[in-house]
Amino acid sequence: MTDATHPGAPSVQTIQSGYMEQVRRRRLYGGLTLLIFVLLMASGFMVADERNAGGFWEGLHQVGDYPADVLSEAWEKRAQLPALMVRFFPALIETINIAAVSTLIGAALGILLSLLATRGLAPAPRLIPVFRRLMDVMRAIPEIVIALVLIFVLGGGPVPAMIAIAIHTAGALGKLFSEVAENASLGPVQGLASTGANWWQRMLLGVMPQVAPNYLSYGLLRFEINIRASAILGFVGAGGLGYELRNSMAWGPGRFDEAAAIFILLFGTIVLFDQISSRYRNRLTHGA
Repeated sequence: MTDATHPGAPSVQTIQSGYMEQVRRRRLYGGLTLLIFVLLMASGFMVADERNAGGFWEGLHQVGDYPADVLSEAWEKRAQLPALMVRFFPALIETINIAAVSTLIGAALGILLSLLATRGLAPAPRLIPVFRRLMDVMRAIPEIVIALVLIFVLGGGPVPAMIAIAIHTAGALGKLFSEVAENASLGPVQGLASTGANWWQRMLLGVMPQVAPNYLSYGLLRFEINIRASAILGFVGAGGLGYELRNSMAWGPGRFDEAAAIFILLFGTIVLFDQISSRYRNRLTHGA
């Protein structure tokens, strides 16, 4: 039997030793990266703890005091919770409206940005990096920062919160929508182009039917996130349930039952919409 190995080819032992050397080098680099990350986290925690007014370790034993006070007062006044939930229900509707409108506006803008930033679909390929960086900026700035600027300009209320959440939503959904659109088949688009269809017609009739289920799925998921965001923005004066929660928490003992009622409303709403959107997302993506 003749040896079929090429005379100039490396031996099996050489290949194996080279592979093991690469594995050891990769493990070394991974361990060094992890060590640097741990050191940075530890040093950052120490700096933050030094700048904290009371100190983290000194106040750690008090972390459960506030929840305990809220729960104890809510239990003492549990008979009043249903009336309080009815009282704060209009603020909950305002929070849901903020989330819904901002999701619709942000999704519409995200669809446009995604099509303008997708290779093979964009009408101006040279501007694709511009639209992608624009989406990066829109989702990089937190909603609360945008809301604070808008509240300074427009005053308190739901409008600044809606605009802030819509801007962030457009950047986040635009990125997701663009990734979905990149996987769409170009056959229908090319067929429509051969018949003289313009860019809007090609996108509407050739692309949207392919990506609509995923777009709707991402939109529903974003709606859940925006409900939480709209409640958080209420703490900076943007209205809704968060604004009422801030007031009840600021007064301290004596109004903790109001805070508990708001927490129950917010938690129940998030769970409800989570279940509804999860069900429809499964239908859209898996047909179940």
